[in-house]
Amino acid sequence: MRQEAIALEELLTSQRDEVLREWLAEVTARPSRSGVIEAPTGEALELLSAFRDGIRADGDAASFEGERWERMRSVLRTLSESRAAKGLTAGDTSHFVLSLKKPLFSGLQQRLASEPSKVFGAIWAVSTLVDKMAQFTVSSYQRSREEVISRQQAELLELSTPVVKLWEGVLAVPMIGTLDSNRTQLVMESLLQRIVDTGSEFAIIDITGVPNVDTLVAQHLLKTVTAIRLMGADCIISGVRPQIAQTIVHLGIDLQGITTKVSLADALALALKKAGYTVTRTKS
Repeated sequence: MRQEAIALEELLTSQRDEVLREWLAEVTARPSRSGVIEAPTGEALELLSAFRDGIRADGDAASFEGERWERMRSVLRTLSESRAAKGLTAGDTSHFVLSLKKPLFSGLQQRLASEPSKVFGAIWAVSTLVDKMAQFTVSSYQRSREEVISRQQAELLELSTPVVKLWEGVLAVPMIGTLDSNRTQLVMESLLQRIVDTGSEFAIIDITGVPNVDTLVAQHLLKTVTAIRLMGADCIISGVRPQIAQTIVHLGIDLQGITTKVSLADALALALKKAGYTVTRTKS
């Protein structure tokens, strides 16, 4: 192990509390981008411990991606994920890590005061290592945010395609927004499963909330209708407005054999009629 690494390990062992105090003071001295100051002592202690273990096992900053630095990377991942969940920015997280440079530089200068030729090498090694740590936190933060966004998109997608039981044997899916391949697949899976669970004979796909119908959207609808029919149920498409009807005609899309209605109410009335129900209005 290099002499610089030994000096750094001794610093993190014998002067840990002083380094911690100076580090947290440096973190809180500068305002964060989000306006939230985060300087948790527990996270800082965990990071210093992982830092010391990494230096003890492998003092080479260039091998930060190696197996011996796995604990440090794990601590940084947890730190990034927790801060992303709290709404802090990637800049706030990297600032927290980069603020560790000042107390480490100061401590190393004091320890190597009698060997000035080694000060520059020690500071350069520490600077390189802390920079790698900060870069890793930014990457972890971005991955964490992407996972959160993907999960939220999936949840919104599920909420935007609910399967509603309108009547005994009649299901409906109100479509809102753009209909793409992912939504079509989700609609088919949800609707087909509900058809199996409820034994429904009719399924209504309401496209009132779909802003535009093009060739791709029509193909998605046809696939859904075909899948419903294969399950032994009948399908009705409602919400066909005049503009959509004209678009379908201009595009030359063939919807022959598919029952369409202007409104969801009309589609429900037709489904009830086919199912043998008679709806009458009582006089008030």
